[in-house]
Amino acid sequence: MTEQTLAAPIDDQQERQRGFTRYQTLLVALLAFAQFTIILDFIIMSPLGAILMPSLDITAGQFGVAVSAYAFSAGASGILAAGFADRFDRKRLLLFFYVGFTLGTLLCAMAQNYHVLLLGRIVTGLFGGVIGSVVLAITTDLFPLHLRGRVMGFVQTAFAASQVLGIPAGLFLANRWNWHVCFFAIVGLSIAAIGIIAFAMEPVDAHLKLKQDKNPFHHLVATIGEPRYTLAFAVTTLLATGGYMLMPFSSAFTVHNLGIDITHLPTIYLVSGLFSIVTGPLVGRASDAFGKYPTFVFGSVVSVIMVLIYTHLGHVTLVTAITVNVLMFVGIFSRMIPSQALMSAIPDASQRGSFSAVSASLQQLSGGLGSMLAGAIIAQAPDGSLIHFDRIGYVVVASAIVSLIAMYFVQKSVAERAGRSVV
Repeated sequence: MTEQTLAAPIDDQQERQRGFTRYQTLLVALLAFAQFTIILDFIIMSPLGAILMPSLDITAGQFGVAVSAYAFSAGASGILAAGFADRFDRKRLLLFFYVGFTLGTLLCAMAQNYHVLLLGRIVTGLFGGVIGSVVLAITTDLFPLHLRGRVMGFVQTAFAASQVLGIPAGLFLANRWNWHVCFFAIVGLSIAAIGIIAFAMEPVDAHLKLKQDKNPFHHLVATIGEPRYTLAFAVTTLLATGGYMLMPFSSAFTVHNLGIDITHLPTIYLVSGLFSIVTGPLVGRASDAFGKYPTFVFGSVVSVIMVLIYTHLGHVTLVTAITVNVLMFVGIFSRMIPSQALMSAIPDASQRGSFSAVSASLQQLSGGLGSMLAGAIIAQAPDGSLIHFDRIGYVVVASAIVSLIAMYFVQKSVAERAGRSVV
């Protein structure tokens, strides 16, 4: 049985040209919605910080620990789950971790003190951190390579949608009632998603027909030790480290360094998110039409230019700040989407789940370390402005250049296995 058969892709030439079937369209929507709830739960903590800290009487350091707890517990769970990721029906695996994520979010919603909130973030990270890897494995199993760019494009719009819909809605609920309501709302959305997945999604178990290592630990070791995967894991680490260094401090930099009033922050989030919702699917189509690596090169060039401009800005107008943010997100999405589509072609069908779980774990751990590194580089002036923010930009640019070179060899390996010059 070939990988093409196991991926359950489109056999008929007419079907290939037409694109997604009805079921595939429903599946993409379900996976994107699942990603939306996971990402929203993660990023909602940052804008809620100003409300959470006085409400629970905690320091900025304690709040930082609560935010980091999610990333580090998610990283640990990815490694632990990797050995079992290919031993079960991926639908059941998705439901299991989604239920655990929902219970963790419910614990956050009911928290009346810091310790319960911290426990809730740890539980949420343990389960939520694996869901992204399961989604990626399902996408790889059910969609052929020539469609995966579009699928990744739609799924990644969940990040933009969480900015456009999630953050403003969350802040409205928190200001209208209290911060607990934000997490209760995510719980409600997650329960609805679990119900639809349980009844509408078909089993994803073709990989179970392949020969599997009976020992989960051996399966994990075999995946980590596979030479073909080493470079892919390194690129994943570089991409996450660079991305997470700017994100945690972007709001403070925008207000104190760019001189944008804090009341205009939602406007920047809204406009950037709307552009990203449009950009995501277009980048996905471009990566399928023109090639994954050429699209990644375009995104890297745009990202390098915009990061250098962004980290060296002084006081600017709101229009300038929005324009720079929009172009920077175009570059980020033009790297993220084709890189994920390209990475999905690397693992063997029998190791897709474990490969995705290890990659997700590396993303979380390197993202957490990237945030800590950025915090060690910058300092805050008496007036609140961030000092040495340009140095973070240089680190991000250096990681982008190295990942661009490394990704060339990743795509070369995939192309050779596929018998093509460009993937």
